[in-house]
Parts: sequence; structure tokens; C-alpha cells
Amino acid sequence: MTATVAAPQLTDDQLTELLALIKDSDSVELKLTVPDTNLSEAAVALDMDPLEGQVRQVFFFDTPDLTLNAAGVVARARRVQGRGDDSVVKLRPVVPGDLPKKVRRSPSFGVEVDAMPGGFVCSGTMKQRLEKAIVRKKLLGGGRISSLFTKEQRAFYSEHAPEGLELDGLSVLGPIFVLKTRVTPKDLGRRLVGELWLYPDGSRIVELSTKCLPHEAFDVAVQLRTFLHARDMAPAEEQQTKTKKALEFFSDRLREDEV
Repeated sequence: MTATVAAPQLTDDQLTELLALIKDSDSVELKLTVPDTNLSEAAVALDMDPLEGQVRQVFFFDTPDLTLNAAGVVARARRVQGRGDDSVVKLRPVVPGDLPKKVRRSPSFGVEVDAMPGGFVCSGTMKQRLEKAIVRKKLLGGGRISSLFTKEQRAFYSEHAPEGLELDGLSVLGPIFVLKTRVTPKDLGRRLVGELWLYPDGSRIVELSTKCLPHEAFDVAVQLRTFLHARDMAPAEEQQTKTKKALEFFSDRLREDEV
């Protein structure tokens, strides 16, 4: 199965695959990155108030050469302003019908298709809410990474991570600071989320997204495209992935420190 489609237009086979994945998923997230050169203009066009944004701090866990990511597994912990912490073990790509029934029935697990201009990927995510400030306490205090994950998450991780690669053997990659804002434009009729990812080297990724039910995906995609077109907002020529860029940035830094 193709993990991510990079072509600007989907082929018939890719469209067939996408339809099958959407049918068996729990949700679909339509997303795109936009040029970050005119952030103020974009915020005005979308009526997004940055002062109402929610600050997040994201930590990833992997080896310096990203062995875990190469196996399709992402381990992450996050601090969220005003809400508390959470942790995630994500597997991608997945075929929903191939997942064990026990995992599929878990209230902590969800299957989602992420679709962006020219590409898509289906992922399975095991998520857990944590007590407030526990991520900072554990990571600054030298605590075990595994203590941020539940028994169910650790089992899911062990099932899919490379053999012998334990959670507590991973390096901390991060943090990344994120500003997240939400707005529900009247002429779109659904919540639109904006995320500004700020990387330590000063680079940025600006992503817009909206979630919908599987049967709504294609109609919502048309609505979103029309909405953005009316505001002269075009996708960035190169669609970047937030997680990929974060992992690669901190992987390079870890390898430099080892030299």
C-alpha cells in the first residue's frame, strides 16, 4: 500500500485506494500548508485571532537516525495550554480492515485518513490524556519515557516498533512550539483549524485543516477549496509535513552532538 502519494493529481488506482480507506476509517482530516510569508493577511482573511490561540509544546521520541519513524511508528507527548498533557503512539500507513479487532474496538484508538493536495495517508492512533504538567515533570526530571504511556499504548508500540527498540531507549526530539487557533466561518459552515509550527531555526509551517466524517470527505473538500479560493489563498507549492520536518530537524541536531 502507498503510504503517501506525492503526485499533484491522484491516479484512478490511488483514488480507488483512497475511497476504500475512507470507507473504513473513523474520520477524515483535510489539510494543506500555506505560504508563511503573509501570516497577517492570512489571519485577517480567515478571521483568526492569534490572541485566542492555544499554545502547545510537542515532544517526539525516536533514535538519532529515526529508526522508529522508518518503521512507520510515531511516539509523541504533548503539553497543551489550559487543557493538560497527552501522549500518542501512531502507526502509518494502516489498512483499517487489517487491524486486530481488539485494537479497533479500543476507546483510545482511532483510524483517520489525512488528505492533502496530491496525497493521503491512513493512520491508526492510540491516544491517552495525562495529568497536567506530567510531561514536563518527567522529561526535565529524567523520568522514564515509558511512564508517559499506558499499558495499552506500550503494547501497541511493542507490536509495531523494530524488535529490541524500547521506549526508554529512545531520544527526546523537541520540543516544538505550536500556536493553534480555531474559527468557524459562516460561509464554510464548519470549524477550520490553523496551526503555526515554530522550529528552533526560525523556520515555520502554517497548516490549515478541517475534520469531517468519512461520507462527507469529498463534499467538504470542494467546500474548503471554494472557501480558500474566494480569499485568494493558494496552497504552498511544496506541501510539508509538520512531523517529518520536526523529526528531521532534531535528528540532524542529535547526530551533530554525537560527532
